[in-house]
Amino acid sequence: MRRLKNHTNKERGAAGVMVALLMLVLIGAGAMAVDVGQIYAERAQLQNVADAGAMAAAQRCHKAGGCTVAQATAWAAELSGPNSNDGATTIDSVDLSVPHQVTVVTSTRDGTSGAGFLTKLFASALNAPPVTVGAHATASVGTPPGATAFPLAFSDCSYDLSAAAATGAVQLIKYKPGRGSCTSTSGHVIPGGFGWLNQSAPCEAGTTSGGIAGSDPGADYAAECNAVLTTWKNKILAGESVEGTFPVYDDAGGTGHSGWLHVRGYATFKMIGWRFSGSGDPQVFRSGMPDVVNVANVCNNPCRGIIGQFVRFESIDSAGGPPGTGPDLGSVIIQLIK
Repeated sequence: MRRLKNHTNKERGAAGVMVALLMLVLIGAGAMAVDVGQIYAERAQLQNVADAGAMAAAQRCHKAGGCTVAQATAWAAELSGPNSNDGATTIDSVDLSVPHQVTVVTSTRDGTSGAGFLTKLFASALNAPPVTVGAHATASVGTPPGATAFPLAFSDCSYDLSAAAATGAVQLIKYKPGRGSCTSTSGHVIPGGFGWLNQSAPCEAGTTSGGIAGSDPGADYAAECNAVLTTWKNKILAGESVEGTFPVYDDAGGTGHSGWLHVRGYATFKMIGWRFSGSGDPQVFRSGMPDVVNVANVCNNPCRGIIGQFVRFESIDSAGGPPGTGPDLGSVIIQLIK
């Protein structure tokens, strides 16, 4: 019995050592999990800062017509605090070497000590080195690759927004008023004004930059568009601005249902009034005096036209995607590409 008792005590001692070792392993694994979680959390914050900084710098650089690295860095740094839990992030670098792109690189900075590494890591008890985390993001400024919108396209003859202007002059754009002297980039004479597009859905037409769009030969729009015009009218009467981004064509050809327009790019037009038919609501809205200030912009029957002005427009799209290949006609998409 004495031997059996001594053997049991030895087993208990061995079990105690095993439990102690397992506790060390479990504590170490827990500490590692906490450390890794802290690293991932820091990485997510840094990515938020890089994304927001790249988008903000790209937008402000575009509005300014260009910028320096110092300016872009300052604009990106303005968002380092609001997008970090400790209110601090280091903007390591800003790259403007690729035209129409801004790349922002961020790294860890402690909001209290200013240290460039993560503190209070459990792994420090194991004499592990401090950890620095980083992230980067690239935002691009590009033209729309395509659109599905109200089935209308403006002639390049009517586009008047210069590179230095935020808005163009208020003008009356008539439905194909004649060929005149406006020519395309290939030298072909094109009709001025605007043209209707073949619909791909009720009151919608899909187009792509640099592509060919089918042209509707009629002078009147489809009845399905009444709802859209009513919405525009109500917004204008409520004092709101109605702006639409439309394709701009620089070449046209064909006849009847075989007519076509070549899409040069996209421009945004602010609607003020229109006359799409002889009479009726909402086909006719603020097309004459006294709503029209300039008598040259009055559109009385049998006129068919749109009264408004081209404006600059920026669309923020974080989803990303390839930009269009057309020229910058004042309407751009600012988006994250990586």
